[in-house]
Amino acid sequence: MSAAEKLLLRFPHFRHPWRSRIRIGISSCLLGQAVRFDGGHKHNGYITETLGQFFDFVPYCPEVAIGLGVPRQPIRLVKSAHGLRARGAEDASLDVTDKLVAYAGKVAPKLHELSGYILKKGSPSCGMERVQVYGPQARPVATSPGLYAGTLMAQWPELPFEEEGRLMDPVLRENFVERVFVYHRWQQLTAQRLTARALVEFHTRHKFIVLAHDEKRYREIGRLVATAGRRGLAGLGRRYIQLLMQALKKPATRTRHANVLQHLSGFIKQHLDAADKRELLDLIDSYRRGRVPLVVPITLLRHYLRRFPEPYVSAQYYLAPHPDELMLRNQ
Repeated sequence: MSAAEKLLLRFPHFRHPWRSRIRIGISSCLLGQAVRFDGGHKHNGYITETLGQFFDFVPYCPEVAIGLGVPRQPIRLVKSAHGLRARGAEDASLDVTDKLVAYAGKVAPKLHELSGYILKKGSPSCGMERVQVYGPQARPVATSPGLYAGTLMAQWPELPFEEEGRLMDPVLRENFVERVFVYHRWQQLTAQRLTARALVEFHTRHKFIVLAHDEKRYREIGRLVATAGRRGLAGLGRRYIQLLMQALKKPATRTRHANVLQHLSGFIKQHLDAADKRELLDLIDSYRRGRVPLVVPITLLRHYLRRFPEPYVSAQYYLAPHPDELMLRNQ
């Protein structure tokens, strides 16, 4: 039995009431819909079975939506004198660039209903990044986002986007899911009239999440929130969520997580005897060195917070930013 498993047996998890399911846009083929150019699909079991415990998926296939059949001639991105084009891989006279961009323009206004979007890797329409761009000699000359995905991301820079292939990386997977839950909480907050008090409270509960990602942005956001009572809240709210989501795109590291854990442990150190302090600090150091997963020191810290309540610390979403069932901090 691993150190993490032994610790989890000793100290049960915090439980957050994850009441509302979260709507996520997704490339249809990842749900098992047979919409690929070859008549197949790219069903991803992790997405549907694990993330599907908490997410409701809203499928989109732009290539089918613009009238391309199943099966169909594959398309690819081509560099031309008129910019980036989406053309048939076998018949270059097929050009669906304008249709893809127009369809993205129709979908974009609906994204306010979503809290994230999972895209198909490498797709000339849906790829998030590094999609091959071909030159005149039919050889790759560059990379780019897919035309549909690129249009959506440009119009919704705060919305969490990710490719299904990158979700297989534990760090990027947790980063995406964390961003989705933070953004969803922001949407719930702003569904009602935003007040200075509500903004300050929201930031107070998320500040250690930000610190684990980007200390520079953490300080910039803190200065912004300090002006909440002195400037228009509409503009302030827009700037706040822009900076927050920019900060969270930067993956957290073991060193930054360890620094946050040490900071939080400072709030309860007066309640701990020398042996308890040493155990907690040793676990934080073991995490920093890559010997145990993040769940181990966090579980011990949450145990101490049950014994010695500190409302400010217990209210921090950093300690439970997403459901424990997803086991995103167990790697």
